[in-house]
Amino acid sequence: MAGTQSRPLTTTEGFLCGGVAACIAVTVSNPAEVGKTRMQLQGELARGGGEKVYKHALDFFSKTWRNEGIRGLQRGLGPAYVYQMLLNGSRLGFYEPFRRTINRVIGRPVTDQIPLTSVAAGAASGAFGAALGNPLFLVKARMQAYSPALPVGTQHFYKNSFDALSTIWKSEKVRGLYRGVDAAILRTAMGSSVQLPTYNWTKNQLVTRGILPANNVWTYLASSSISGVCVCLVMQPADTALTRMYNQPTAMGPDGKLRGSLYKNPIDCLWKTFKAEGVYGWYKGSTAQFLRIAPHTIITLTANDIILTAYQRLVSS
Repeated sequence: MAGTQSRPLTTTEGFLCGGVAACIAVTVSNPAEVGKTRMQLQGELARGGGEKVYKHALDFFSKTWRNEGIRGLQRGLGPAYVYQMLLNGSRLGFYEPFRRTINRVIGRPVTDQIPLTSVAAGAASGAFGAALGNPLFLVKARMQAYSPALPVGTQHFYKNSFDALSTIWKSEKVRGLYRGVDAAILRTAMGSSVQLPTYNWTKNQLVTRGILPANNVWTYLASSSISGVCVCLVMQPADTALTRMYNQPTAMGPDGKLRGSLYKNPIDCLWKTFKAEGVYGWYKGSTAQFLRIAPHTIITLTANDIILTAYQRLVSS
């Protein structure tokens, strides 16, 4: 990801640098994610999309600021930090080791940027991070959906992240903490399969064609912007399914175990959403999603490149 390096980063170094970059980004992007989450849940499974509490992304920002202040806009920020360390630390830290390993397996030089191996490495590293961070993403989504003023969807009130994890553990144990992990892996694998490959491809094109220089902030920004658009287009349906599976109410099954009462799995969620709300239901909150993904991708990947470059200079000096 960074420019000329004296040696490849270790997986631990890549993990930590990627995690720090993602935490910087989520501070900026979290309010848009709160809006995206609530807009995905409003009118859930209602014919025609149901009544809209929030008309659009700007309406969400306005109403939430008036009724809940900065606390409402930044709901779920605590678990978001930990989740970003786990997810993007994995996604950015394991991407290159996975890509190089796949290249070696197929007998290609590790320096070759092959589209298929890049996509496979992106999907694998993202899926690993999603599984690792699922309990935090679950808590984050439920905390973001909660609103004492303008509630949408099932409401889960937790005092803080520790209270959330403790409450879920007491009632459902590991099964509860990993509810929706299949949807999380699907969502993140789809997003990760295009995020880094499109970022690296765009940056390579800009540099090799002489449009922008390597190791330049404008190069990072342009590459990140293109990557963000691609992620938004590919990931949104799976993201909607994930939000709804995390937030759905639970009911006791005949075996005495709590299960989601609306959806069995992400495919079931996508199908039921399509039948009730049409394709529009899959893309609810798309504007808020783009307002989240664009700055988040730009800041994450730009900060990651800057941090990696600075770190390489530091260890080489």
